Amino acid sequence: MGTSRMFRIFVVLGSAFMILLIIIYWDDVSVPHLYLHTPVSPGPKVAHPPPKPRPHTSRTPSFLSDIDAFVNQFLEPGTGEPTDTAPADTSNQSEKAEERYIPRREWKIHLSPVAAELRERQEQRRRLLQEVCANESMTFPGKNRSFDEIPNKELDHLIVDDRHGIIYCYVPKVACSNWKRIMIVLSESLLTDGVPQRDPLAVPRDLVHNTSMHFTFSKFWKRYAKLARHLMKVKLKKYTKFLFVRDPFVRLISAYRNKFEMPNEDFYRRFGQLMLRRYGNQPTPPASVDKAFSLGIHPSFSHFIQYLLDPQTEKAMPFNEHWRQVYRLCHPCQIQYDFVGHLETAEEDAEHLLRLLRVDNVVEFPTSGRNLTSSSWEADWFSTVPAETRRELYKLYEPDFRLFGYDRPDSLLNE
Repeated sequence: MGTSRMFRIFVVLGSAFMILLIIIYWDDVSVPHLYLHTPVSPGPKVAHPPPKPRPHTSRTPSFLSDIDAFVNQFLEPGTGEPTDTAPADTSNQSEKAEERYIPRREWKIHLSPVAAELRERQEQRRRLLQEVCANESMTFPGKNRSFDEIPNKELDHLIVDDRHGIIYCYVPKVACSNWKRIMIVLSESLLTDGVPQRDPLAVPRDLVHNTSMHFTFSKFWKRYAKLARHLMKVKLKKYTKFLFVRDPFVRLISAYRNKFEMPNEDFYRRFGQLMLRRYGNQPTPPASVDKAFSLGIHPSFSHFIQYLLDPQTEKAMPFNEHWRQVYRLCHPCQIQYDFVGHLETAEEDAEHLLRLLRVDNVVEFPTSGRNLTSSSWEADWFSTVPAETRRELYKLYEPDFRLFGYDRPDSLLNE
């Protein structure tokens, strides 16, 4: 009896000790994971001490194999539903930090649905992209290549916000400064005294276009190495992708006004002097933009168009992003965009998009009071450009006209 009683006492004490260990362990490691979240509206963060750094091991091959398997399961055919949790990376804290999600915010309550007209507008724009890309009679460089065949350097306009599951392809001269401001606010990449900036208009102008403020597809190689393309495909499949465009000829006028009609030292040295030498009968143009403007010398709009059509231009270097075609910046035949905004309907489209992204409680699209280039000015701007030259220019930008539903400017081309 004594032995049996002692055995029962040891069993009870051992059980109590195990329960105590379980409670301590559960309290230490499980609290931060006891909430549900989605990529759009994650659960609350719980303050807890940072984990102790793990010793570095040389198990890279097996880690990469595990991640490859994880990523490939998302690339296999299946449902298009968003994943419930962010991808986990247990060996690289910097990559894990990139996949952080914001605390839950209540979505704005709307008393009425999105107008049917706006929904139909987006459906038409997406359908047009698909039809033009599938039209074998419409050809342009790079149309039929796969996403994997796009060089990494051509993916530098795709900005990723992992916190909200958004990919934005920015097009210069199409309100991209304001959309970049919004992406900075959403990604919380700009901190003031440790607090994320919440007002897009408060983002300093010199930071808006600073590449360090934006995580683009072209940076994936440096961060993810051989996983880069896999992760791009995962994000393209799961995230909401959008871009904004405008009439291609009006965009060219806007680019010229901004870069050559006003003093811009960088663009004058890189492009202006070349235009003056080649097309402006200026064998030795002024050394600085200030000197040139003081003498009333700068490239004309006609010089700019000649530069775009000159075969020597792209033999030296690709078009600058401010006048590069949208199909070359954003690859609409390789990437299925969920939302296509037009600058001509910017306010309606921006409101619709922010609501679609469920971030209209976080940011508002800044209204612009600047002097925007109007399509009604086209006739005046092109008056010094010969009709045949206009038609050549249209051929150069025809894919953008057709992909994004802009009418052929017959009044300019048929003179």
